[in-house]
Amino acid sequence: MVTRIQNLLLAPILIVVLVLSSTGAFAQTSTVEKVREYRIQHEYDILNEYLTFLKIPNVASDLPNIKRNANYLVKEFEKRGARMELLTLPDKPDVPPVVYGELKTPGAERTLIIYVHYDGQPADPKNWTHNPWEPTIYSGSMQEGGKPVSLSESNEEVNPDWRIYGRSASDDKAPFPAILHTLDALKQSSIALTSNLKFFFEGEEEAGSPHVRQILEHYKDKFQGDLWLFFDGPKHQSGRPQVVFGVRGVTGMEVTVYGPSRPLHSGHYGGWSPVPGQMLAELLSTMKKESGEILIEGFNENTAPITEADQRAFETLPNYDRQIREDLGLNWTEMEGRSLIESYMFPTLTIRGLESGNTGELARNVIPTKAVASLGIRLAKGNDPERMKDRVEAHIASQGYHIVRQEPNMETRLNNRKVAKITRGGGYPAVRTPIDNPMAQQVVGAIKKATEEEIILYPTFGGSLPLFHFEEVMQTPIVIVPIANHDNNQHAPDENIRIGNIWYGMDIYAEIFTMD
Repeated sequence: MVTRIQNLLLAPILIVVLVLSSTGAFAQTSTVEKVREYRIQHEYDILNEYLTFLKIPNVASDLPNIKRNANYLVKEFEKRGARMELLTLPDKPDVPPVVYGELKTPGAERTLIIYVHYDGQPADPKNWTHNPWEPTIYSGSMQEGGKPVSLSESNEEVNPDWRIYGRSASDDKAPFPAILHTLDALKQSSIALTSNLKFFFEGEEEAGSPHVRQILEHYKDKFQGDLWLFFDGPKHQSGRPQVVFGVRGVTGMEVTVYGPSRPLHSGHYGGWSPVPGQMLAELLSTMKKESGEILIEGFNENTAPITEADQRAFETLPNYDRQIREDLGLNWTEMEGRSLIESYMFPTLTIRGLESGNTGELARNVIPTKAVASLGIRLAKGNDPERMKDRVEAHIASQGYHIVRQEPNMETRLNNRKVAKITRGGGYPAVRTPIDNPMAQQVVGAIKKATEEEIILYPTFGGSLPLFHFEEVMQTPIVIVPIANHDNNQHAPDENIRIGNIWYGMDIYAEIFTMD
């Protein structure tokens, strides 16, 4: 069970809310009704099939089992009429394949590309209530007293609050049963798709997607379409539907400044030798005011402006900032007057860590040889990771530091008053599809038809994902459509999916696949 502070953070730290209807009531369409009729008739079959899939271990480094997962998906989607194939790189045949497929619709002029990843996080069985690869159904959340349920022994109707516990039950295998059985339900009900569907199922997302860009570039012609739909992530903790339009970018660097070439006795040399910890503190204080204003020249340049649609979203946002401050014990926050959610639209500079000498019982009366700061940079739309690091580096040089990439030798130390070693990290830019993008709004409209609840739109997540590969290579808008429950223990022991969230996935996928 998530704590109160986690609940609060999951809402405002990750989202901007846009209410699409003041009534919150929508008429269910015949499409959703037909899909629900099918689902009720086949609930046990759907769940048993999903349990079979979850029993296949899916850690990206376990190539034999990853291939079992891939072959399972090929078989199941071919049963639904899709043309499927496994895509690998010619020079790297032994990496997890992308499972690619096409389901063409006669006369359709729109192509939707559906992304799901079938790999999962590693799992240590010792930390789980049950073996992570032996999925188990519970009558509710374990934390709230749920008990095991046996499908083979139960004759009762499936309760949507039942949960399946197992690795990747939510992240990110949950969309697969919803997609497959939505296609079955539509076919049984003689309801035609209105879009061509393409499927891009990745097998190494949890390993950092090291080959996804190469796959996109090598098979670019296959992936042409009008909109990428990423079926990944949790719903809002209130259970309300949500659509996400972007993610922040991220990069970072480490800065090391130097004092004496060996530790010095602070009694003999204190007040005479430069102290690297103090030097670093003074340097960092020139980068950012206490108020949060960043003083590095050009740091906010090229940041995409907030649009009218974004501003309308901010204006409808319930303000949780005060509650969050109270829970975090914060008397004040940076950039007073700017809400937490609005801050996601701007680049940030964070001191992730500091190191110099020792503290506590290990503290010694010495002047350390160096001090290190790890700087994290979150990127807004329009910020280039390399240029942002260039600006930080230029600022350090402007403070009188001689920049090096390796440990300085004695000659460098003697010839320069101040020396800083900069180790630049990797990173990737932000991605954001405009909220008012016409194709994205069609998806929002379809989801609206499938649910009786108000829809939440997120202009951008506070966190970061490497979606830029898809945007940069394919030049196609991206929308994230989550279905998992917010308390799914993603990446953690006892990961789970609430069964009602799979049913929700079927409802919205049906409307998306058949939208006008």
